[in-house]
Amino acid sequence: MNLNTSYKQILSISVPIMLGSAAQNIIVLSDNVFLYHYNSVDFAAAGLVGVFYLIIASIGYGFSRGGQIIVARKYGEKNHKGVGNAFQALMIFEFFLSLLLFLFLQFGITSFFKLFIVDPQILSKCVDYIHYRSFGIFFSYLGISLISFYTGIAKTKFIIYDTIVLIIVNLALNYILVFGKFGLEPMGIAGSALASTIAEIVAFIIFILYMVWDKTNRKYDLLALKTLEVKDAFNMFKISTPIVFQSILSIGSWFLFFSFIENVGQRELEISNILRTVYLILSIPCWGFSAGINTLVSGFIGHKKRQAVLPIIFKTTKLNLLITLAISIPVVLFPEFFLYPIFGKEDMTLILLSKPYFPILLIILSIFGVGGIFFNGLIGTGHTQTALRIQTIFTVFYIVYSYIMIKVYYIDLNWAWAAEIFYWVGITLMSYLYLKTNKWHFLKF
Repeated sequence: MNLNTSYKQILSISVPIMLGSAAQNIIVLSDNVFLYHYNSVDFAAAGLVGVFYLIIASIGYGFSRGGQIIVARKYGEKNHKGVGNAFQALMIFEFFLSLLLFLFLQFGITSFFKLFIVDPQILSKCVDYIHYRSFGIFFSYLGISLISFYTGIAKTKFIIYDTIVLIIVNLALNYILVFGKFGLEPMGIAGSALASTIAEIVAFIIFILYMVWDKTNRKYDLLALKTLEVKDAFNMFKISTPIVFQSILSIGSWFLFFSFIENVGQRELEISNILRTVYLILSIPCWGFSAGINTLVSGFIGHKKRQAVLPIIFKTTKLNLLITLAISIPVVLFPEFFLYPIFGKEDMTLILLSKPYFPILLIILSIFGVGGIFFNGLIGTGHTQTALRIQTIFTVFYIVYSYIMIKVYYIDLNWAWAAEIFYWVGITLMSYLYLKTNKWHFLKF
């Protein structure tokens, strides 16, 4: 594929990634919807443990993004052997990383949650969720490695089909296991976790079968046994580690935010869970375009077309902002209409209680729609350590602000959620200013 700066190419690469990279968001959404209709305790717990598991998922996703950047660079250089070596290094690394985290989730999670969670019921539900969910980490991490490979070579169509399978299996099993259909006992939040794990296993198997069948990838020797290239592994680790820390900082600060809210009360936690769920849905375009801009920026640099980097970032930003606002404004203006089919019960109390906080969510989505693209454009240049420094500064501010506005001087949720605004404004400005320099022009790997 010849890279260019057209809107058509941005969409052709980003839309499939939009679905694939949003898989965890979709899983969290379906978990929340079914548990909302199951009982309030499981739903409140899902809000907290769902954010925590996103941290776990983001660790594997962060390392896969480093692999994706290297694959895209090698692909841009027409180095087919290098593409295959980078993919195999990524798969090996992701496997051992998933094994390490699986052991932590199985044997250390209860002690960890006790540091943050006050309510014993919420604590018990969170542990139940992680017990079943942890078995899916192997298939999740190896699955995103496959997605990163196909994203890196700008061949993303199959990601759509695989994600559709993931969603369908997850929805069906959530319905069966959460509520105990077809003679099974209701499992609640544990059933939701088991459903998500099985869905990831099925999606992974289908992707592996596609990769074996796909003859276009033969030139990369993906299935040939090779000696691990130390240089590729080192480069991947060097680029990926800052991305992983960025993810941990970003979603980890969100976990702290929700633990602060949990200390305020269960009702506030339920409202914030509604806001978080809507935020995850409406930010799906931004996550897709962000992964797409990683590939485009790295690919253009590999083609020695650095002058095209800023134009493609600006074009992607415009496209992302337009789509994000188009789907967000109706939901913000008429939440009762759009959310009732998902969260409607006998009454709409929780939706109505959440409505006053939707305008600030629109502001957050607008700023994130710009900042997310510029920040990931910076990551696509390979200067991930610079991106980590920028994010660290504003994550510290985010946590301190959230602590003061929730734990010390709690006014209402609007002031609490405003932390997201300050966070993304700072990251947007710093990313833009760095991209305007030429410091990122000369990185090689």
